[in-house]
Amino acid sequence: MTPRGLALLRDELARLRLERGRLESRSADPDGPRELATVVARVAELEDRLCARLVDATDASVPREHVQFGATVTVRSDTGAERTYEIVGVDEADIGSGRVAFVAPLARWARAWGTS
Repeated sequence: MTPRGLALLRDELARLRLERGRLESRSADPDGPRELATVVARVAELEDRLCARLVDATDASVPREHVQFGATVTVRSDTGAERTYEIVGVDEADIGSGRVAFVAPLARWARAWGTS
């Protein structure tokens, strides 16, 4: 994941830990156990992701022609329209913001094209 993605996951984890504490203190709420279970499951998922993280800060020594995780890629269509994308981790992908998951077809194509 990119450093930005790592920060996003850490922020979400901190927010959910606070939410878990709030839900645990509201034992009288009939929806509490269901909401708590959802939060606990997501906290566990985030903790696992953060334990197994691999952060790529995009090494500046890598040639521009080599498309890698964290790279920025500009794609030109047949009509000449250009669009720029950043290759990111799954958790931070947002096509509308120009961030494409490294497993997406566009990112796989860019990596294959950039290394040929």
